[in-house]
Amino acid sequence: MQFLQSLTSCHLKISDNKGLPPLIQLLSSPDPDVKKNSLEIIFNLVQDYQSRVAVHELGGIPPLLELLKSDFPVIQHLVLRILQNVTIDEDSRNTFREEQGFEKLMDILSNIEFSDLHAEALQVVANCLSDSESLHLIQEDGGLTKLMEFILNPSTPEIQSSAVKCITRVAQSSENRGLLHKQNIEKVLVELLSVCDVSVQTSTCQAVFAMSFHHASKDSLRDMGAIPAVVQLLNDESLILREAATQALCSLTDSNTLNARAVYEAGGHELLVQQLSGSSPRMVANSVATLANMAEQEVIRCSILSHGTVQALAELLKSTNTQVLVNTTHCLAELTCDTEARAQLHRAGGLQPLVNLLHTHHRDLLHNACMVVSVCASDRTISVEMCKFGALEILQEINKSVNRRSSFSELAMISLLNSNLSVKYSLTGFLTSTDNISEGFYDAGKACAGQRILTLEELSEQPVNQHRPVIFINTATSAEKKEEDDRQVEEAQPEPLTKKKMMDDVSLQLLAKKAKESILQLNDEQEQYAALARLVSSAMGGAVKMEKLHEFPWVLHISKLKFKFQSNVVPLGFIRKGIYCHRALLFKCLADCIGLSCTLVRGEYNRAWNEVILFDENPSRNRNWSQPCRYIVDLMHLPGSLLKAKSPAAELYQTI
Repeated sequence: MQFLQSLTSCHLKISDNKGLPPLIQLLSSPDPDVKKNSLEIIFNLVQDYQSRVAVHELGGIPPLLELLKSDFPVIQHLVLRILQNVTIDEDSRNTFREEQGFEKLMDILSNIEFSDLHAEALQVVANCLSDSESLHLIQEDGGLTKLMEFILNPSTPEIQSSAVKCITRVAQSSENRGLLHKQNIEKVLVELLSVCDVSVQTSTCQAVFAMSFHHASKDSLRDMGAIPAVVQLLNDESLILREAATQALCSLTDSNTLNARAVYEAGGHELLVQQLSGSSPRMVANSVATLANMAEQEVIRCSILSHGTVQALAELLKSTNTQVLVNTTHCLAELTCDTEARAQLHRAGGLQPLVNLLHTHHRDLLHNACMVVSVCASDRTISVEMCKFGALEILQEINKSVNRRSSFSELAMISLLNSNLSVKYSLTGFLTSTDNISEGFYDAGKACAGQRILTLEELSEQPVNQHRPVIFINTATSAEKKEEDDRQVEEAQPEPLTKKKMMDDVSLQLLAKKAKESILQLNDEQEQYAALARLVSSAMGGAVKMEKLHEFPWVLHISKLKFKFQSNVVPLGFIRKGIYCHRALLFKCLADCIGLSCTLVRGEYNRAWNEVILFDENPSRNRNWSQPCRYIVDLMHLPGSLLKAKSPAAELYQTI
């Protein structure tokens, strides 16, 4: 460490004292030792970006190229090592090319007497091939053919690896990939994958990655056996090699089902899952992306899930690397369409870190996280859990933002609400005819935007208060029960509302049974709605004249129930004196139970109503022609009456 600090200090002193210009001038000295010593100092200096640029600006490239003709190999090696650093800079590469540096390198590469310089010369060539002008030069001067000779007949693995790196640089443009494909480069690369040298295998994987952007090459590589060869490299101890192999597989399987199948058949999915616990974020990101590409096929997806993939991905949701997170959420979006995968994610504790990712401002990551939430929300238990972690509140904030809102965030919000109707009704005050409420539904009242809606368990644990009760629904039990009259239910021994009692709302179950037996046998749809309305009204205290509504003792009745149960949560079936909101909820519940279609709409001041659609005949046209018409069902004053939507009677029912 002291040596490095001393070296850095020397660099700064030389730079501060403008030592680089005289060093460049000394490159023209007749004394070979002066040249060598100057080159060694310059080599140390060009490790720093500013010095690399300064060498070019001070005209250092021409004298460096001139020294390639030196009779002393040590000087030639130093020049090439300096050029490897200097040609990283684009302006330096331009000057290098203008000074015929590329031609000078090709002269060295063409001379067998300079074989000891070939590896370093090829590394400089690899840098230069980043420019399109240099690419044209290598094609015109037969350089590409020369590179292929170094690949096929190398004197050392280092030279072979450097030549492959040059091919990778050439393959950066689509035009050159087509040229390489015509020269059957894929066959050469497949052969190189079996060379027992890590540097050659690593360079070859990088070349496979580059060539896989050419559609025909992607197929050729598969047909020639590249995929099993690359998969086997995932067993290697070299982290750099495994990183390059996963990168190649990621590109090979992108939008290519046959290649994904080939990776699967080679056992690649198992080895890729093993890489997920690796220390290289890039390797992990590549592995996850490849698994996501493969998971689009159901057979492969099932096999991927059998190797503990979801548990590993759940851990990766805590990563601090953005690309790992982007790829992980993408993979989970593919995998969690499977029911068991969602359950595994839940058990692995992945839901909370998933919800936390909704806070991100990275667009791709946010989109992917929203997609996973949308898919997982199809499971009601998981949806409730995500809501518990604040997913809805975060999504509400996102959807208010012009910059962060998207179709993905809107879909995630809709999916959560549709699988958690209790929350949907609290937030939106509306349930559609396809929102079928059933056991576990509860009405916690209207919620403010951004307010977290407590779960039923959390609400049931709160001490009794003066707020509106939470109305709980359960119609799950199907066992035959003896009918109890209203008095028995009303005068039941008071006891706290336990989970068992929540699951045993006998009165509601009997009402559902009665509705099925009496309503469904009616042939006329309008009469079915009317009969159901009368049943609901009868169960909730009967008809109440509008002018007598203030005398209806529903408030006292609800308060007594809360006191009896020692809870703010009241089962719907126990309510015997119900107002609009209770009756509308019961109507929706029973209608859903027997298959009748209706909505549930929350109004102000304990108002709620149900809308149904019936087909009316149009007397002005053919008698057989009808059109749909919306009605509000009167459950309070004239039970069974259907009030045409937006009519004065309907508006009075909704607002009085």
